[in-house]
Amino acid sequence: MISGKTTLIAHLGYPTEAFKAPMIYNPWFEQQGIDAVVVPMGVKPEDYAASLAQIFRFSNLRGALVTMPHKVTTMSLVDEVTPTARIAGACNAILKRPDGTLLGDQFDGAGFVRGVERKGRPFRGTRVLVSGAGGVGSAIAASIAAAGAAELMLFDAHAASAEALAGRLREHYPQLKVTTGSKDPAGFDVIVNATPLGMKADDPLPFDIDRIDAGTFVGEVVMKTEYTPLLEAARARGCAVQVGTDMLFEMIPAYLEFFGFGSATADELRASAKLQY
Repeated sequence: MISGKTTLIAHLGYPTEAFKAPMIYNPWFEQQGIDAVVVPMGVKPEDYAASLAQIFRFSNLRGALVTMPHKVTTMSLVDEVTPTARIAGACNAILKRPDGTLLGDQFDGAGFVRGVERKGRPFRGTRVLVSGAGGVGSAIAASIAAAGAAELMLFDAHAASAEALAGRLREHYPQLKVTTGSKDPAGFDVIVNATPLGMKADDPLPFDIDRIDAGTFVGEVVMKTEYTPLLEAARARGCAVQVGTDMLFEMIPAYLEFFGFGSATADELRASAKLQY
């Protein structure tokens, strides 16, 4: 039951229809007796800067989860960002500190990498293709670099975004081979769709499925359905895959600590979640 004492966590993005986080956090809060709730708030890009400033005036707001398309924009709207967010070039979490200042952090990449490695696929020494150099793709690429990958190919429909991410990665990981400009999946150990392709029924596949090797691990960030068309096609070729919500489950323990709600394991969160697609 939401009351006047309930602590709010905003879930900011647009559109909100595919949001899954409230169906994971809120059952967990209820089970643990924590008087808090995650509330989806749809904000269009052109309204985001003004809306963020107003939302964080709410006295009972602890912070926000930030999702597409606002993760990169958020960097310039908070008072401070963590080193992780700076390397990624994007924030997916905002904490309102006691003095009212806003701290931005980034957990997407850690959640994605932890999910893949818990499936028995370590990144050390691997060749990885990441399609999408926006907020989530940048975070995933940064965490893959930190996990010891040997080579990263970055692709984005806006080539400048991929080049900017490549520059940040080369600065922090000089031993990593970073290239840009191709989304051909052939020969890679891991490929990642970090674009919105798969959100709409008529979206094209983000990769040429006929060029994906059976031994390639295929990761997804889209959560509208559990198995997107990309993952269905990859499974049909014999590939191991990671669904979009796995990244969420793996990063939520870090979010809970960030917001001061203790912690949980990914398995505990799965047990209490009430996901719908």
